[in-house]
Amino acid sequence: MEQLNFETMQKMQQDLQEKYNNKWGGLPPEQARQKLLWMYGEMGEVGDIMKKCGDEKILSDSTVRSHFIEEMCDVLMYFNDVLLCYGVKPEELEKAYFEKHKRNMNRW
Repeated sequence: MEQLNFETMQKMQQDLQEKYNNKWGGLPPEQARQKLLWMYGEMGEVGDIMKKCGDEKILSDSTVRSHFIEEMCDVLMYFNDVLLCYGVKPEELEKAYFEKHKRNMNRW
């Protein structure tokens, strides 16, 4: 099974965006705000599941858990679209993520 990392996710999103370029408008920088707004909408759907079903069902009910994970995937897809709109490479994100983690680990 292929490893899922930012490089793989971005490639998958590029393929998806190319397939639906005429409907979705591609990934130019001016599309980033729209992608971010769609991501907020998906985050709201995640929040709805949390609110309506609760933590216990997300942890123990396979149907609820599957729905929760699917919506989290939608969030990640739009997140990657925003990165792609601005040409952020996986290496850049990974480097910044590690640096931010290190700062956070030493923050307090």
